[in-house]
Amino acid sequence: MKLLKISLALFIGFLLTSCIVSTATKIVTTTAKIGYSAVKGTVKGVGWAVKKADGKINEDRIDGTWKVVGVYNGTYAQFSQDSNPENNFKSSCSEGFEVIEFKSNREKFKPIHCQSEDEDWVKYKYNFGKNPLTKEKENYLKINTSNYISIIDVTNKTMVLEGNLMQSYAFSGGKLYLFEKVD
Repeated sequence: MKLLKISLALFIGFLLTSCIVSTATKIVTTTAKIGYSAVKGTVKGVGWAVKKADGKINEDRIDGTWKVVGVYNGTYAQFSQDSNPENNFKSSCSEGFEVIEFKSNREKFKPIHCQSEDEDWVKYKYNFGKNPLTKEKENYLKINTSNYISIIDVTNKTMVLEGNLMQSYAFSGGKLYLFEKVD
């Protein structure tokens, strides 16, 4: 009887140990996959971990005033393959900074170039689905009839958008915008 109890205790201990090791392996594998798919870096002192959002983003998350931290000279696909993306960021402001203000309840935004030029509000339509420009299922803003801005990701502190968002960068190849929340 004692031998049976000892054998049962050893078997249960072995079973629990293998479950713990199996679970730990899954956690490490999942963490490695998440870490691999996120592009990390620092732009002007702001740490970034940019990963394309899975699923629909709540439209209210883009609401507020956002400061342009950097504009990447290329697309998100190029950014994710770049071994040193910090070298391909630019800014055209010698003084001040650029901001963009979103009012999601009215579906409009206003870019402000170097805190000086007062631009008009631009209407947009928020969508989640197949972006006609990229042909991928993603979050995007439709501006006018043919301009689409991809929403790569939005957190409570940072936002990443891709497309021809601000004219001051569009002509020089800037397509990926990194923002930091101001308010």
